[in-house]
Amino acid sequence: MENIIFKAENIDGDMKLADYMKRRLGFSSALLTKVKFGGVTLNGEVVTMRARVKSGDEICVSMPSDEASEIEPMPIELDIVYEDEHILAVNKPSDMPTHPSRGNHLPTLANAVAAYLGAPFVFRAINRLDRGTSGIVLIAKNAYAAARLGRAMKERKIHKKYVARVAGVPSPREARIDAPIRRAVEGELKRIVAEDGKPAITDYKVTRVEGDGESSLCEIALHTGRTHQIRVHMAYIGHPLIGDFLYGEDSPEGYFLTCCELTFPHPITDETVMVRCK
Repeated sequence: MENIIFKAENIDGDMKLADYMKRRLGFSSALLTKVKFGGVTLNGEVVTMRARVKSGDEICVSMPSDEASEIEPMPIELDIVYEDEHILAVNKPSDMPTHPSRGNHLPTLANAVAAYLGAPFVFRAINRLDRGTSGIVLIAKNAYAAARLGRAMKERKIHKKYVARVAGVPSPREARIDAPIRRAVEGELKRIVAEDGKPAITDYKVTRVEGDGESSLCEIALHTGRTHQIRVHMAYIGHPLIGDFLYGEDSPEGYFLTCCELTFPHPITDETVMVRCK
């Protein structure tokens, strides 16, 4: 059982507790139903959701434990870039899947996090990276943090920056790619740019030209979160990631793409948090 404490603010008169938790604190109806079993206190007194709350009141929500995920804990060292009692941000290495999937037998980030956090464990990754992509993955430690960060993701309040090595030098050296993406064939992994795809927007900026222009490093910001978005968009403009087996030319080293920075509103305080790879 985990307790989360809130201080009621900006209430004109008073307000029903259930309404305050939904409208101001971002609890969904499903999450409110769950916390009823854990218990809610108002200024230290056990109350129902019909209680009246006013500015300055202290609300303590006891989050019931979730059923543990069936993810095997594996003692793999984690590169932790940020942690508090509600969230964990780690730097995932390349060639490591974010979570277990059918046909994959490699150790995953979820296995490592399961060992680090211990039981009961539910893997709540807010953003997910492809196996070959390294960088920051944000993980919620409880259902409330996951719900708030999930909503922030949908509202595009979570901002991600990447660095990628691409073939050649894009021209212009700084631009926006606004091109919808869909699966090439239903059921297959590969994606393509197509008019009937889902909206996808990518900003890129060349930060370094390598060799005689054979490759370049680009800083990339995503405004949407489509699968393989960076890889698809850079290939679409004629500058695929070097070593990208799916959208360019394969190489034993694979491709270089890393999520180097993540900015998001903290799920409890709403303060802006920025984390970067070390």
